[in-house]
Amino acid sequence: MFTPIKNTKVYEQAIEQIKKMILDGTLKKGDKLPTERDLAEQLQVSRASVREALRALDIIGLIESRQGAGNYIKENFENSLFEPMSIMFMLENGTHLEILEFRKMLESEAVALAAKRITDEDIKTLEELLYELKACNDEKKSSILDKKFHFTIAKASKNLLIINVLEVTSQLMDEFIKDSREKILAFEDNRAKLNEQHEMLYNAMKNRDVESSQKAMMEHLKFIEDYICE
Repeated sequence: MFTPIKNTKVYEQAIEQIKKMILDGTLKKGDKLPTERDLAEQLQVSRASVREALRALDIIGLIESRQGAGNYIKENFENSLFEPMSIMFMLENGTHLEILEFRKMLESEAVALAAKRITDEDIKTLEELLYELKACNDEKKSSILDKKFHFTIAKASKNLLIINVLEVTSQLMDEFIKDSREKILAFEDNRAKLNEQHEMLYNAMKNRDVESSQKAMMEHLKFIEDYICE
């Protein structure tokens, strides 16, 4: 299953082999790795080197060690691998405008794919979220519903990379949506405008209209930009 390692650091090659096996489907989330002895034999290295490699994989969040059961590929290893990106963005004083630019790039494509691939169940979920958003008077809950609405569209794209990138930047999105809604809703009439924009998005998605969906999304994000850039 594994190939011998030569002339390089063990843990680097172990990580590369396991990543490759995940990509080609040989290893899947939740799969158990071979024992230290088997790994040492297959990689033709010492068990001490294997332990070092496994420790590194555990630290970066690719695998987890279960007491008495061995080592497994983590179910949610994407979050562990990409979380530093969100942390570094905050430490380097990334701006709301940069997050919005990221959203424009990602969500304009996500909504186009979603309009083509959306299921009746996805449409029903969007409808329920839209109804809750319109009826909600609790801004904290409204912010959560707003995020769920956009994430439902992203998930309807059926593109795992888009979905994973949005999930691992979830904390950034939480703060962005909360802060941008706070600025927008300083003007009472804007609540109705936000609801109207979400309804336009919903209708375009329901009709599976790619052009209208992209237009509605970009108009919505442009509306947000006008307030966060003031």
